[in-house]
Amino acid sequence: MCRKTGPLRFSSRLATGCLALALLINPVSTHLMPIAEAQAQSVRAVPEGNRYKSQPKIPFASSRRTNASKSSYDAKFNKVLSVLKRDRRLLGSIKRVSKRYGIDPIHLIGAIVGEHTYNYDTLDSAQSYYVKALAYAGIRFEFELNGEHVDTFVERPQFERCNKDHIQKSSDRRWSCYENVWNSKFRGRRVDGVRYPKKNFNEAFFQPLFSGQSFGLGQLSPLTVLKMTDRVARQSNYRKLEASKPKEVYKATMDPNISLHYMAAIIQDAIAAYKSVGKVDISNNPGLTATLYNLGDPWSRAAKFRRTGRSWPRENYYGWLVNDRIDDLRALL
Repeated sequence: MCRKTGPLRFSSRLATGCLALALLINPVSTHLMPIAEAQAQSVRAVPEGNRYKSQPKIPFASSRRTNASKSSYDAKFNKVLSVLKRDRRLLGSIKRVSKRYGIDPIHLIGAIVGEHTYNYDTLDSAQSYYVKALAYAGIRFEFELNGEHVDTFVERPQFERCNKDHIQKSSDRRWSCYENVWNSKFRGRRVDGVRYPKKNFNEAFFQPLFSGQSFGLGQLSPLTVLKMTDRVARQSNYRKLEASKPKEVYKATMDPNISLHYMAAIIQDAIAAYKSVGKVDISNNPGLTATLYNLGDPWSRAAKFRRTGRSWPRENYYGWLVNDRIDDLRALL
């Protein structure tokens, strides 16, 4: 029987005997590790490359935009590649920002190439976005619907659950909560005698002058920028943004010097979501981070992936291109 020889210590001989007995009873005990290390080992690294053998179907909206510009996906891909290749200043910024956010710069390259191949006409030059950012700075607008500012609108009782402290402390949780309530309680519905448009939250409140849903080098939406502002503020010199200052939000959306930080934050958030919830590490698969950059809502998607029981998450048409042409993209760096 193993007994203490005093209130705080074993005798050395007895302690040695007890240890030997413990090893005989449970030899696995020698391999015990800290909880954090065990949890880290439970996260599996997603293999490189695509899970689909051929590219998933490209949405009609993308093909319509490409046909309207009398172009092709290959032509647009090659053009954006050419623009990035000759803009060494932009590539330098991509590398610096990626390092700050702890991600491989290939993820930012993939997001830019994907957006300008499928979701935007084409990228003529990064300089054009600096010019547009200056132009937007001279426009007066508000984030409102029917004359009511979004900050006032979300004070309605339907948004009560969004006022919990843990939600309000996070810009991502806060604006995601507002968005979910809008979709479930207001979008396309009649509430208190008012018929609300069948538009998503971003279209309804954050695009008072423009028909497009996203802007700038990274084709960001103002709503996405507001969601990521806490994450960016923690890791950069930029202050948190508020809906009450729409010019600052649009500047962050349009100005490549700032928008690269938001793009990096989106990718960083997606990687974190799949590690935490999906228990897989997608940081070495740019096609998957590009897919999530394109689709958004990574935390819900990570949870859905976990429920499917599939071995690995799968890329969409946008991410498939990034993985398929990864050597061309790597050559830029």
